[in-house]
Amino acid sequence: MIKIGEFNQLKVSRNTNFGFYLDAGTNDTSDDILLPNKSALGLKLASGDEVDAFIYRDSDDRIIATLKKPLAKVGDLAYLKVVSTTTIGSFVDFGLEKDIFVPLKEKLYPLQNDSYYLFYIYLDKTGRIAATTNVERYLSTESTYKIGDNVKATVYGFQTNNSAMVAVDNMYNGVILRNEYFTELNHGEILDLTVIKIYEDQKLGLTPRKIAKLEVDELQQTILEYLNDHDGFMTFNDKTPSEKIYKEFNVSKNHFKNALGGLMKKSLITQDINGTTLK
Repeated sequence: MIKIGEFNQLKVSRNTNFGFYLDAGTNDTSDDILLPNKSALGLKLASGDEVDAFIYRDSDDRIIATLKKPLAKVGDLAYLKVVSTTTIGSFVDFGLEKDIFVPLKEKLYPLQNDSYYLFYIYLDKTGRIAATTNVERYLSTESTYKIGDNVKATVYGFQTNNSAMVAVDNMYNGVILRNEYFTELNHGEILDLTVIKIYEDQKLGLTPRKIAKLEVDELQQTILEYLNDHDGFMTFNDKTPSEKIYKEFNVSKNHFKNALGGLMKKSLITQDINGTTLK
């Protein structure tokens, strides 16, 4: 049985001027599948030759074959580019002549043309290849990552409390709690993260923050540069409201206080009710 959206081992049944017909295995030549010359990669095929062909539907909804390798097949999670948008959905490039359709109901968030997002590839009820942004159910929790490991992950959604849902290696389920990130995150964004927790359900807890010492060292350097750029004084100190600290330095108040404390121990700054002064 032919599997649309997958690679199939098929034999050439006959040649034509415009391509090759592949035996669909139904004992009915009218079911044979066309492999156009342009999709045969220049191969000189003869009747009886076996090929590993990807099967899909062309723009006229005909079942067709290609020896080209698509960017994704049915059952895959894939990071793909949106190429166009209509009132009923969007289309993503998966490396073949025909783009994959993302129905409106399968878009859990707005898709921007020329941007990349994580999709799950499936066959719709009509046997056409389609894509969805609803990927969570297809992510695994069976990774071998350990706490402290560095990983790459794609943002695919947000919880109601704004914790970010991410797919590690576009395969494994992970989460970045809201108090672990201090910049705006967007759907489709790829992040460098560190595993900081493995939950009971094996979901990975992640952070974009660096290890504590390196993070504090970098923040201390940022504070010193800020002071140098402002004549050795700033109105910020460990009593400054957290919103103002975040707006200026993009960090939590706790991290800011730790960095100030370290600089004071090094005798590089002093603090008073007015702010912080560079020694």
